[in-house]
Amino acid sequence: MPLHFCHPNTPHRKLGMPEWLVSNLMMDRALDAVVRRAKILDRKHDIPYLAGYSKDGKTIYIDRHMPSSFRYDRRDINTDRYLILHEEVEKTLIEQLNLHYLHAHQIATRAEQAAVRAAGVRWRDYDRFMQKYVKRIGDERLTKVPADLDLKPYRDEHDYDLVRRMLACIARGQGPQGVKAKDVDRAVDRYMPRMRDFKAKPKGKRQAPVR
Repeated sequence: MPLHFCHPNTPHRKLGMPEWLVSNLMMDRALDAVVRRAKILDRKHDIPYLAGYSKDGKTIYIDRHMPSSFRYDRRDINTDRYLILHEEVEKTLIEQLNLHYLHAHQIATRAEQAAVRAAGVRWRDYDRFMQKYVKRIGDERLTKVPADLDLKPYRDEHDYDLVRRMLACIARGQGPQGVKAKDVDRAVDRYMPRMRDFKAKPKGKRQAPVR
């Protein structure tokens, strides 16, 4: 992971600053530490809901159409670092503490909010900018989804229609080299048996996601 987001290492010493300023500085340092831990950042694919992670957690995916920064109060705000924070926290909570995705997502969102606000950016302005690039269920722009994208977030939300689109991308050969559609289908049948209902439906009929 490039270190251009990060502050150089400096000695720890008592700072003669207001407590709120020190807290914001510490949050920024903590954010840098998380960003440095991200092994691979991939911006070459279509990612539902802007960002995600690979099954092994080694790759953080950010949607290829999502700008890496936006202009705010005469500053260029790097958005990648906040998305990386969210995905790293979420994945760690799911894998290490066995939290349900929805619980992990809430905690990760709170961490993302705290980091954004510590940078002096209003959350509503940041969120408004991000929402313009979100690709939701049924979005026709979801044409290049990575085959090793962790499906647990979508599985936990019962987003079957979205998973079906991902499988279609893989079947068209748009996944990483060596990944076979039949192997992915087998995994879906094992861990998401209700997906068979969707796969059995004739084309042309749009089915509502199972909730």
